[in-house]
Amino acid sequence: MATTTKSPSHFTSLLLLLLISHFNLGKSQLELNYYATSCPRAEEIIKQQVVQLYYKHGNTAVSWVRNLFHDCMVKTSARSFGMRNFKYVDTIKAAVEVECPSTVSCADIVALSARDGILMLGGPRIEVKTGRRDSTESFVSVVEDYIPNHNDSMSLVLSRFQSLGIDVEAAVALLGTYKLTLNSNIHFRLYPTVDPTLDPDYAVYLKGRCPTPNPDPTAVLYARNDRETPMLLDNFYFKNILKHKGLLRVDEFLATDPRTSPYVQKMAADNAYFYQQFSRAILLLSEINPLTGHQGQIRKDCRYVNPLSP
Repeated sequence: MATTTKSPSHFTSLLLLLLISHFNLGKSQLELNYYATSCPRAEEIIKQQVVQLYYKHGNTAVSWVRNLFHDCMVKTSARSFGMRNFKYVDTIKAAVEVECPSTVSCADIVALSARDGILMLGGPRIEVKTGRRDSTESFVSVVEDYIPNHNDSMSLVLSRFQSLGIDVEAAVALLGTYKLTLNSNIHFRLYPTVDPTLDPDYAVYLKGRCPTPNPDPTAVLYARNDRETPMLLDNFYFKNILKHKGLLRVDEFLATDPRTSPYVQKMAADNAYFYQQFSRAILLLSEINPLTGHQGQIRKDCRYVNPLSP
């Protein structure tokens, strides 16, 4: 099966993106309503654009979460690695620029669009701080050092989160965005023999999406990680993986590892608890030492670093 993925994060393919902010040693100086004076309608415009894009294109809400996840996990820039539906970030940026030229960073646009995308997916309202600046560098070469992979051990996945100050409970909550996954990385759980940890009925479903070990790569059939409420951000992901109905190996690891299993069970039983921890995790993720103050720049075009002044 081809290895293309469509998901909210790289190994969830998440949260949960393009904040265009890289790590630094300074303390975060973000604040609520940062643009209250300089661009009072900024958050309203971003929300309007997110809603319009959602109803026009549908899958964009998932993309906002994925963008945030990628950008916060990696010292990245807009061109570091193919951000899904990045053209829609351009659309939002253009609308904000009309109102307030060179004022609102691309990093904040990604953070706020993720916040609003989470709401569009039925998730919790999260009070996201703003005041980020955009990076003047690209860090594509270190992507693999930060983004967990679907074949990674749970120890490696957790260590990558913990290196950024994200605890196990928060990491489990962030992985809950995997329920929004459309994925074709399923052949390795089916061939040459079906993974014995898979629920038999779910394995039949996956076989229907991937009937041969080497299908036509131009005719990829994606499989869903959650067939109950596929476009809602809720706790069904945790319910499913406890029944061994996860698409990827990391799903099974999450459900069975003694460090994560207690949180999986608690989130499966209590959606409000999942929302509480997910909100906390998003704030932790979005506030990982961003560029603020006079650091970085406010990009005019989110795809490119501003040219040097003559």
